[in-house]
Amino acid sequence: MASAAPCHLFVGATPISEAQIGREMQHHRAITPQHARAAAARALVVRELLQREVQRLRLAGERPCEGRESEEEAAIRMLLERELEDRVPGEGDCRRYYEQNRERFRTPDRIRVRHILLSAPADDAAARLHARSEGERLIGELKADPVPFADFALRFSACPSKQQGGELGWLQRGQTTPEFDRQIFRLREGLAAFPVESRWGYHVVSVDEIRPGAALGFDEVRGQICDYLELQLRQRELQHYLLALAQRYEVRGLEQIEALAAAAADPRRRR
Repeated sequence: MASAAPCHLFVGATPISEAQIGREMQHHRAITPQHARAAAARALVVRELLQREVQRLRLAGERPCEGRESEEEAAIRMLLERELEDRVPGEGDCRRYYEQNRERFRTPDRIRVRHILLSAPADDAAARLHARSEGERLIGELKADPVPFADFALRFSACPSKQQGGELGWLQRGQTTPEFDRQIFRLREGLAAFPVESRWGYHVVSVDEIRPGAALGFDEVRGQICDYLELQLRQRELQHYLLALAQRYEVRGLEQIEALAAAAADPRRRR
């Protein structure tokens, strides 16, 4: 006869077993299994707390379901709408946030780029080394005479842009692969002094023009700021509400699970 799954987590007298946590973990990607376990445990605790409060207030079946939500989800939605204060940030709050974070509110930086892709598989060390060496050779020649860039692109590039002389056009952050994106937005105008590495190989890059983003006025971002601050307020209210429920129904074992996750992220705490 199989033994029951161990249990170290409780909400009141209700156990949440390791088997339940294991099933929930598939929905919580994390940097370590301990972090995934902690996230799954928190999610199950929150669900149990809200279900208990729905039962205490007899809210089950009081609200029709919306879309594909279950009766349980509809009851929890009703509970949160009833218990959480619907707070909207004022004009002063929004303007204060804008003044303290002006650098965030700009149109995107843009750069006009040409490149020559020297293709090499990510798992082929010899091909990667050859591509980098070839890139350094081409850069050396282009420093002496930048005119043949388009010709070099047509002859050597593995990117379809070679038909346009390697032109990638105007780019904003996030429009290319992350590792390429991070590097090209650090470059100055002109031919890059080194080949830029990406998952596709090495790139000879020329930044032909840089247009820094322009500052946005408060009126242009007021709605965005208001939405953000409203979400922050609601999350804070929800956190306080869940802490109160945890005290009411006595959660046990979650702190230990979270401590194991913290130790897994800090090598000093694993010694």
